[in-house]
Amino acid sequence: MAEFFRKKKKVCQLCAGKSVDYKNPEILRKYITENGKILPRRVTGACAKHQRYIAGEIKKARMIALLPFCK
Repeated sequence: MAEFFRKKKKVCQLCAGKSVDYKNPEILRKYITENGKILPRRVTGACAKHQRYIAGEIKKARMIALLPFCK
């Protein structure tokens, strides 16, 4: 049965041209859980380079109190 269903490969949204900035917490909320933890690459679909960038932006937003720290 598995041979009939092919999963589509996730495309990194940042490679496709979307921008992420620490000043915009609405976009960053897609990359964190409701507890405030950063989602892994396999869930977000980001490439390794951009996952590191996303993590850095989330940490910046936490330091200026735009996003919560982990509970």
